[in-house]
Amino acid sequence: MIFHQYYLDCLSHASYLIGDETTGRGVVVDPQRDVSEYLADAADAGLTIELIIETHFHADFLSGHLELAAATGAKIVYSSVAETEFESMGVADGERYSLGDVTLEFRHTPGHTPESLSIVVFEHGIDETPYGVLTGDTLFIGDVGRPDLLASIGFTRDELADSLYDSLHGKLMTLPDATKVYPAHGAGSACGKNLSTDLWSTIGDQKASNYALKAKDKATFVELVTEGQPPAPGYFVYDAVLNRKERELLDESAMPTAMTYDEMLAALERGAMLVDGRNPEDFARGHLSEAINVGLNGRYAEFAGSVLPSDVDIVLVTEPGHELEGKNRLARIGFDRVIGYVEQPYKVMFEHRDDVDIASRLTAGEFNARTASVDDIQVVDVRNPGEVEDGVIPDAVTIPVSQLPGRVDELDATRPTVVYCAGGYRSSVAASMLRQRGFVDVSDIIGGYGAWIETTQSA
Repeated sequence: MIFHQYYLDCLSHASYLIGDETTGRGVVVDPQRDVSEYLADAADAGLTIELIIETHFHADFLSGHLELAAATGAKIVYSSVAETEFESMGVADGERYSLGDVTLEFRHTPGHTPESLSIVVFEHGIDETPYGVLTGDTLFIGDVGRPDLLASIGFTRDELADSLYDSLHGKLMTLPDATKVYPAHGAGSACGKNLSTDLWSTIGDQKASNYALKAKDKATFVELVTEGQPPAPGYFVYDAVLNRKERELLDESAMPTAMTYDEMLAALERGAMLVDGRNPEDFARGHLSEAINVGLNGRYAEFAGSVLPSDVDIVLVTEPGHELEGKNRLARIGFDRVIGYVEQPYKVMFEHRDDVDIASRLTAGEFNARTASVDDIQVVDVRNPGEVEDGVIPDAVTIPVSQLPGRVDELDATRPTVVYCAGGYRSSVAASMLRQRGFVDVSDIIGGYGAWIETTQSA
């Protein structure tokens, strides 16, 4: 058996290539949208990809099933209860599929979504104990899939949580304890609230350690898994719907168009948005005045999708040489309207210094000094609910980054504003978005809440 796990850190996304060496037949499970790595690895292993299996309609990324099908001619597979605009093959609960000696068994495991399925992998078809199970977003390491993401399009979280309990206990926990667990996501994903950094575990370990699986009954389980979930980024519903549809294919080798300063200005006047992918420190030293800072060195696509609408054109600013990376990473969440990038951005900023701003970033000590000397400072905490349970800066308004675009009217654009998060990445995203929305005096705290606690306690 060939079994390869891929892990995309910026989206906490795991995908899989499984094959049978004796027959050269293979499948890919839950592929990311830029699919060249699967094609190269399959070719190196002598595998022909014949199925592309989706565990469910993903909300946190745009899957590469259409790109991979176009490149290989493979069939796209979903649970038989799923409906797609494109041609796909439905598999029944309990159905088996042989790649030769390697055998897959499909189990319907609704709960995270109605059409969720898990894939039990047998190294040999006659084995009593499976090699592993690919659980999609039904079972994570240390957590289970959140049941509330479809609440806005026809399913209540309690209905899905009820189904999730039955799937976990009736379809997955019945597997032998030695069965390895391979989920679709790890720590950092908004698809759950307590995901481990481990990329695999076993059924036995999860029975012993996973808080949700240890719930004493279904009512307790539903309460546990529906409370305290992080806010879903704004693009989640967009991607969940788009993953069902026929759409344009990504050409991951196609560079975006180089743009002059004047061409960029014309695009912004037509409604485009400017996204600066440099790190917060470089952005703060100088940036084009309309730019929103979402650093490529972090969870770029996720936070771009949190603060940008899905229906606008995008112009990129990046360190030279990273333009294609910026385009492709946005394409991973279906944000395909990258119309270009600012060519030679440092030269552009030097030649148009009247259109360059410096972003105010405060150390925790400077923030404390400012609050002591300046009246009416508006402090905004952009961390998630689970993070703020450990404490907040006094009088801070708590609005997670993913909710900020829709709640910006709760803030006063005329007041001096200081934004903070846990470390400084999200606060730079949020502060730059507020400036772009017309806030006149915005700073963020370097090192975030942790730096403030350390400074305040040592004072």
